[in-house]
Amino acid sequence: MKRTFSVWLTLLALAVAPLLAQEKPMGKIHGHVTNPVGTAQGSGTVSLSTGPGDDKATFSVSATGEYSGDAPPGTYTVVFRQTDTPKDKQVDHIDNVKIVVGQTTEQDIDMSRPDYIKTMTDEQKKQLEEIKSKNSQALKANEVIKRLNADLKQVAQDVHDADAASATAAQQLGASATKPAIEAKAQEIKTQKFTDAESIMKQDTAAKPDASILWSRLGQAQLGLKEYDDAVTSFKKALDLESTSKKPTAEVQGLAESGLGESYARQGKVPEANEAYDAAAKANPTAAGLYYKNQAVIFFQMNNSQAQVAAADKAISVDPTNALLYYLKGQGLVGNATFDTKTNKIVLPPGCAEAYQKYLELAPTGPYAADAKGVLDQASQKVTTTYKSGKKS
Repeated sequence: MKRTFSVWLTLLALAVAPLLAQEKPMGKIHGHVTNPVGTAQGSGTVSLSTGPGDDKATFSVSATGEYSGDAPPGTYTVVFRQTDTPKDKQVDHIDNVKIVVGQTTEQDIDMSRPDYIKTMTDEQKKQLEEIKSKNSQALKANEVIKRLNADLKQVAQDVHDADAASATAAQQLGASATKPAIEAKAQEIKTQKFTDAESIMKQDTAAKPDASILWSRLGQAQLGLKEYDDAVTSFKKALDLESTSKKPTAEVQGLAESGLGESYARQGKVPEANEAYDAAAKANPTAAGLYYKNQAVIFFQMNNSQAQVAAADKAISVDPTNALLYYLKGQGLVGNATFDTKTNKIVLPPGCAEAYQKYLELAPTGPYAADAKGVLDQASQKVTTTYKSGKKS
């Protein structure tokens, strides 16, 4: 029994000893380190020293300039060192910092304070002023960029609102509103939105004339206001900047080229418009289908059926599953239909019936289904779904 009892005493002693060793009274310290420039010091160490070579605790300074940790109680000199500062040297220090058991001491180290700056050499002071000047300029530039980004976001919203003007007008005027009233209200909304966008972008292109996206957005606003010559100038300015940019942006190039294409199309300059739309598709291939679709729609609005069909064919070659493209093609071709006096039926030109058939195959209940069926009926064409689209290029 004695032997068993002594074993238990030994085990109990081993279990208690580590707990007693850990129960050292400690305090805490934390703070922020600021460099002479006035920004966070993102590296180095902070030590609690009682004399040369006698550091009781050392803490790493984080990327945001913070340090913290546990420390034994006492009065210390808080020492800051860079990562390459020798152990017997220091960059800055704060005297008479007390650590109290169970309490947290806050001690910042601000090397931008006048007393520290006085200890610097004339050359160090000169370098410091140069850095401060550059930082000040950078901060101003960042503020400008922040404002420009906010403006771009607002203009993008204005363009979106202008595109949705008809739906907004119908909602605002109610179900009893006439079509002319809705169209007038929609035009009012568009004009206001594009005017706001133009005003913002004129200010921004003046503030930062080397930003191609700003000129592209200005061109969009001018295009919406039917200021076609001004829009052409803005889009060309954007493209000139892109051509000399070290990091050209496909989206901006596509936006500027397609905007240029629409500006020319609205002015009846078909060859120039076609060239610009092709350039847009080449610059930003992922959006080629969208550019060509818009081209076909615009030529439809301009009553240029030949250019409309050509644009629709290009769009179909990129996106053969878009039903609208086939309707636009059919609409462009149907104007060349003839009338057979013997049968009292219209004779559709090659490719017209096939285009309408494909539209109905892809969108049998689409918004233009009744129109497509009506044309086919007048030509005694039975609705089928056998039309084969061309291969995607």
